[in-house]
Amino acid sequence: MAKLSDAQVEGALKSLKGWRRDGDFITKDFRFRTFLGGIRFVDAVAKIAESQEHHPDIHVVWTKVTLSVQTHDEGGITKWDVALAKEIEKHLSPGKKKRASSSR
Repeated sequence: MAKLSDAQVEGALKSLKGWRRDGDFITKDFRFRTFLGGIRFVDAVAKIAESQEHHPDIHVVWTKVTLSVQTHDEGGITKWDVALAKEIEKHLSPGKKKRASSSR
């Protein structure tokens, strides 16, 4: 799968609230009231990632979880990354589950 152009990445990010470009990744921070809330979120993300056979980098610092997505084999952002971010938002965005709030 080919990497997306800069314009394609920017266009995709318009439909992904709170997601931003960070070099060759798309990234979003999620904040939780408790550490365990963040860990439950990571568990839910892991299930989505397994179902798509595409896995984000996950960084946990107390009540903040940062997801970073890229297609490592392509060395950048592809449609697969955008699809994973959309699936995470569809199932786990703050409007769907009251556990997380995103921050920039």
